[in-house]
Amino acid sequence: MSSSVLPAVLAANAGYKQSFGTKGTLALPPARQFAVLTCMDARIDPAKALGFAEGDAHVIRNAGGRASDDALRSLVISHKLLGTKEWFVIHHTNCGMELFTDEIIRGLLAQSLDTASIDATGWHDHGKGPGSHHGEFIDWLTIKEQAQSVKTDVERIRNHPLVPRSIPIYGYVYDVATGGLVEIPDAHQVGRATR
Repeated sequence: MSSSVLPAVLAANAGYKQSFGTKGTLALPPARQFAVLTCMDARIDPAKALGFAEGDAHVIRNAGGRASDDALRSLVISHKLLGTKEWFVIHHTNCGMELFTDEIIRGLLAQSLDTASIDATGWHDHGKGPGSHHGEFIDWLTIKEQAQSVKTDVERIRNHPLVPRSIPIYGYVYDVATGGLVEIPDAHQVGRATR
């Protein structure tokens, strides 16, 4: 199967390389000393939404922007080895992680590994199989309610034994319809620095 995406990506990279300028001299630590944990959703451009450029901040992305073990690993490295001093947890409206449960994705994966679809009646698997039961061993970190998930993630990060109390952790929900950030006060309270 040939890809229409690959040539476009390579052409875009060639253009980017031509205008790269002095970005190759940027320092390894982020200049503005902050990190963002957010969702992988294609509608979110953290640099544009938060006003930073290459070299300014660390961006850690996963499905839902959740405080998974790997996200925590990245945040700890971001601070301990690269000097970030403030962290943002940003979930978003209309997130795909709100559209299924662990049981749903496990069932879909057990049927086939092909892409499923959703409609008004729920999720549907169209693959011919085989599937796999290995999804049973993954906590998919689905979301029931955005504000609560932000607070839960900020709380998990705040209480991690490798996270210093001196780092403020801010919690927001990004509105994909407006581009605005909505503060989650409970998350800010939990994430406030105490040293």
